[in-house]
Amino acid sequence: MKISNNWLKDFIKTDLATDKIGAFLTDIGLEVEGIEKFESVKGSLEGIVVGKVLTCEQHPNADKLKKTTVDIGGGQILEIVCGAPNVAAGQTVPVAVIGTKIYAKDGSAFEMKEVKIRGEKSQGMICAEDELGLSDDHGGIMVLDEEIYQVGEPFAKYFNLTNDEVYEIGLTPNRTDAMSHYGVARDLHAFLSTNGLKSEFEKVSTALVSAEREHGFELEVEDEALCPRYIGAVIENVKISESPEWLKDRLKAIGLSPINNVVDITNYILHGFGQPLHAFDADKIAGKKVKVGVNDAGTKFVTLDGVERTLNGSEIMIKDGNNKPMCIGGVFGGNDSGVSESTTTIFLESAYFNPVAIRKAAKAHGLNTDASFRFERGVDPNNTRTTITHAIKMIEEISGGKKVGNLLEFYPKKIEDTKVIFRYSQLDKILGIKIHREKVKEILKSLEISVLNDIPDGLELSVPAYRADVTREIDVIEEILRIYGYNKVDAPQKIAFTPVKLSVNDQDELENSWARTLQSNGFNEVMNNSLTSVKDETNAVKLLNPLSGDLAFMRKSLLEGLLGNAVYNINRKNPDIKFFELGKIYHKFEKYEERKQLALLTTGRTYAENWLMPKSASDFYMLKAYVKVLLDRLNLVTEEKSLEDERFGDALEITANGKTIARLGKVSPKLLKEFDIDQDCFYAEIELETCQALRKTDNFKFVDIPKFNKIRRDLALLVDKNVYYADLYASARKNKSKFLKNINLFDVYEGKNLPEGKKSYAMSFELLNEEKTLEDKEITEVMNSLIKNFQKEFNAELR
Repeated sequence: MKISNNWLKDFIKTDLATDKIGAFLTDIGLEVEGIEKFESVKGSLEGIVVGKVLTCEQHPNADKLKKTTVDIGGGQILEIVCGAPNVAAGQTVPVAVIGTKIYAKDGSAFEMKEVKIRGEKSQGMICAEDELGLSDDHGGIMVLDEEIYQVGEPFAKYFNLTNDEVYEIGLTPNRTDAMSHYGVARDLHAFLSTNGLKSEFEKVSTALVSAEREHGFELEVEDEALCPRYIGAVIENVKISESPEWLKDRLKAIGLSPINNVVDITNYILHGFGQPLHAFDADKIAGKKVKVGVNDAGTKFVTLDGVERTLNGSEIMIKDGNNKPMCIGGVFGGNDSGVSESTTTIFLESAYFNPVAIRKAAKAHGLNTDASFRFERGVDPNNTRTTITHAIKMIEEISGGKKVGNLLEFYPKKIEDTKVIFRYSQLDKILGIKIHREKVKEILKSLEISVLNDIPDGLELSVPAYRADVTREIDVIEEILRIYGYNKVDAPQKIAFTPVKLSVNDQDELENSWARTLQSNGFNEVMNNSLTSVKDETNAVKLLNPLSGDLAFMRKSLLEGLLGNAVYNINRKNPDIKFFELGKIYHKFEKYEERKQLALLTTGRTYAENWLMPKSASDFYMLKAYVKVLLDRLNLVTEEKSLEDERFGDALEITANGKTIARLGKVSPKLLKEFDIDQDCFYAEIELETCQALRKTDNFKFVDIPKFNKIRRDLALLVDKNVYYADLYASARKNKSKFLKNINLFDVYEGKNLPEGKKSYAMSFELLNEEKTLEDKEITEVMNSLIKNFQKEFNAELR
């Protein structure tokens, strides 16, 4: 949100410098993210002086250039080469002298220097209007009235230029009361007045001149719940034209483009006081009747942007006497009822609409306007009359219009202030310090929070309706601390806490253990938003009231978030990635399902490139090794099988006790292409809750190192290509020999010199008798048993 310093000081009088005000605003929760300069004319015409052309001759070396001498006062005569067709001797003109900066439309600037143009010296520039930023006219140089403009005087002297400083405030959504210059000034005054700093806060008058005659308009509000308060005014003899410069500069300073005087006034009230207004062309309102209600679902309505929209039947609509919609109340105006150059009578609206209804309408139609932004968060219901009367006065002064008749007003039930019980003991407990009770009351008064009664250990308070975010005791405490000053509360020198050792039955213990293991292996943890967009809505959980189209669903997988993290890093020349995330995924089957997973993503090099290992690309087996390290902590017997999953090219599923505990594989090229990633990525997901439920809590047992040596034997097996090492491993583990301790695969070969459809596995087997040295007969018996089983189950051949 942009706040103009000049505009702010319309409401609060203070001598504080801009940077000091910015610091104070940040201290009270209105964080100033930056301060920018605004100039109604870029450069403020600095360095431009009034000059008189003494001579004007043809340039000796260029047909379209003139050689002039210009008097700029003080006895200075400049030689200037000028290309304007209308330059002539005797003219009074604006001159940019050496050192002056001339600004282009894009904000770039160049500095005037003494140069030679086609061999002739030029010591400045005679300026056109567009070169000075006064208009877009480049038809020739400006020729000034010599009776008004005095030679040698600064050109800026003759213009009422605006120079301003604009605060960029990162406003939090709860601070609806500060969504205006008036609100920011009110909050700043509360801080200054209670901290011994001089300031004066000026409130706006609500008085109106009595009407001379009636206007004949009627108002009907069909549903009080949708529109608790509505005020309308009729103003005749309005002349639609450009706004005065001061008003245009106010709007330009905060990034708005002036349109016409009436629209600019409504924008001024919106950003000045936080109350959206809307102006209708009164002559287009059928039956001179304004109705506030709903239209039937399916009704077509063309908004100001020329888009035809289909109403869903829940929008608050402003209608004419024939029920024809004129405006989506609080959101966007209609194309057929807006103010135009031909408008002479306007119907001006100021209202308080139901915030929930406004939010739903804005989301349904994808319209996020300045008005809806405020209405859906809750504007001040007691400010509607104040703001419309101020707007009426401005319209009368600026457009020449005149209010007729009395205000049309609907406000059957006053929206009451919020009652809150506040306890001093709770304030002391939260802050850790004790604030003098009279100081507390002073702060509350500065915030316009009324003390209704003193009660034991506290106060009964009435919080004004414009503070929609202050409804509880803790909210009041926050307000007191905000104005008192966070910086005045010293941090304690010591913090006492009791460390808690997690039980193995606690899933947090497993998560923490796995996270530490991954971090020690070079992984970085990421945390992504659970809200996302999906291409396939099958089994997806959709939000009833999404923040935006990109955040309309709960994520079905952690993969897309990690791929987004990966492409962000890859695009910034960081292609070697090891990420993990602990998070929940969501599905809708017969009922809603929510599961927590640990996800891993690797891509790029496993190790930094060096002369010993110039190539160390991530691969499936490296990822599988990381997963195996984690799953070994569970003390489970696991099985592996291939997996068909559209997210993967090749994939593996790991199960235990018949339940899936992990999936891993190489991310499919199609998915990588969608994310514009051109390097292989490997992904694994582990079902946390299933692992926790299945894990065995047996403690690790330590045994002595064997006294006798292990014996290793190797086999090279020729098998069909559809036989996996996991099958061979499972078969070997079934061997009844108590001497077989370890099984390993150390080579796989496919290709030349092998029969078609075959591949070779080289496996090692470690045997050990813990009581004595193994004899050759015992070793041969075990190996023959293994070979026999391999031949029987897999038709394996020895190589």
